[in-house]
Amino acid sequence: MHNMSRVAIALSTSLMIAGCAKSEQAAKDSAAAAAAAAAPAPAPAPPPAPSLAPSELAGKWNMVSVPESGKDTTPTKFVLTATADTTGWVVVFPSGVKVPQHVTFSGDSVIEKSGVFPSQRRKGVKVTTDVVLRLQNGKLVGMTTAHYAKSGPDSVLRLRTEGTKAP
Repeated sequence: MHNMSRVAIALSTSLMIAGCAKSEQAAKDSAAAAAAAAAPAPAPAPPPAPSLAPSELAGKWNMVSVPESGKDTTPTKFVLTATADTTGWVVVFPSGVKVPQHVTFSGDSVIEKSGVFPSQRRKGVKVTTDVVLRLQNGKLVGMTTAHYAKSGPDSVLRLRTEGTKAP
């Protein structure tokens, strides 16, 4: 009978250890599942920026460029004539100066580069411009960087540029 008690105790102990091991594994599995459920799902990738096409901008735009800083914040006004493709874009200033634009599109932006022309802000100085514009709420908005043909700290001017389509 003594041997039978030992076998019964040994069997009970084995079952108890096995039962505890299963409970511990189940607890670990439950904890892992809870952690996975509580972890936020990764954010979806943002949609690609909408592409802007030349045909969306075709027509005449009444534009204004204002320096971002400095003492002279008077606006420079001009008319941008845009075509349904990237050729034939031109800027016309009130003085009559016409400046052809080299135009490219990238995503939601139109990028314009001018050749050398007489500055409308600085008399007797030649300038080139780099412009990046986006269509926002029916307006063209962006930045112009003017590069003046002179050396010194004021050879570059940044301007905020905005325009509305002419009726």
